[in-house]
Amino acid sequence: MIVLAIETSTPQTSVAFGNADGVLVSAEVSGIRPRREAVIPTIEDLLERSGLSLEQVGGIAAGIGPGLFTSLRVGLESAKALAQVLRVPLVGLSSLDVLAYPLRHARRPIASVIDARRGEVFYSLYRPVPGGVTRIGDNAVASPESLVADLEALGEEVLAVGNGAVLYRDLLESALGGSLELAPYALRYPSAATMIELALPRFEREEHDELFDVVPLYLRKSDAEIAWDRREAAGQA
Repeated sequence: MIVLAIETSTPQTSVAFGNADGVLVSAEVSGIRPRREAVIPTIEDLLERSGLSLEQVGGIAAGIGPGLFTSLRVGLESAKALAQVLRVPLVGLSSLDVLAYPLRHARRPIASVIDARRGEVFYSLYRPVPGGVTRIGDNAVASPESLVADLEALGEEVLAVGNGAVLYRDLLESALGGSLELAPYALRYPSAATMIELALPRFEREEHDELFDVVPLYLRKSDAEIAWDRREAAGQA
C-alpha cells in the first residue's frame, strides 16, 4: 500500500510517498506559503521523479496541526480533495505528535514546540514508550514562559524539538540550564516522511478517519476572529 502524506502546519510544506518498505520519495518546500501553488506542484514533481501515479495511492495522511491557520486549512483541503477523488481513506495526524515521534528512543521527556507567532507557542509534552511516544497532558497554546513553567514542573531533564524551541532557545536554556537539550536543527519541522511511518499501521488496521472528522486543530482563534472580537468590544465600550 502506498501512502501520500501532506504536512503544512509550519512555514515548511512537506510531502512524501511511502509504503511498508519506507519512504519512496519526499520533498520539503520552505520560504513560501503552503497554498495549492506549493502543495499540488510538489506532489506532481514527486510523481514525475518517482514514476509513481496517484492511482497507486491507497491512503492519504494529513497533518492537522496545531499550526499556522491558513496553512493548515489549505493542506487539509488538498488532502481531503485528493481522498475524495481517489476514493481512498484519510488519516489525520497531530503535527506535535509527528514532531515528537523521531525522538522516541530518547531517555527523557520530549517537548514538541511549534512557533504560534504573536509571542506564543503550540506545545505538548511526551514520554518515550516502546514503539513510540505517549502524550503527557493536553496540547496547549501559551507564552514561552508558560512552557518553561510546565517543563520546570516536570522536574526532569527534557529534550525539546521544533521551530518554537529554536526560536525561544535562549529563554529555555536560561531558565532550565543543563536540564534542557535541543533536538537537531534538522528536526525543527514536522515531516511527511515521519507521517508515513505513523499512518501505515492505522491504514492496515483500517483505523482511518471519516472525511468530515478530519479538521484543523485550532488551539486559538484566527487573526481575523481576534480582530473582529476587538472591534466588537470597542463598539460596545
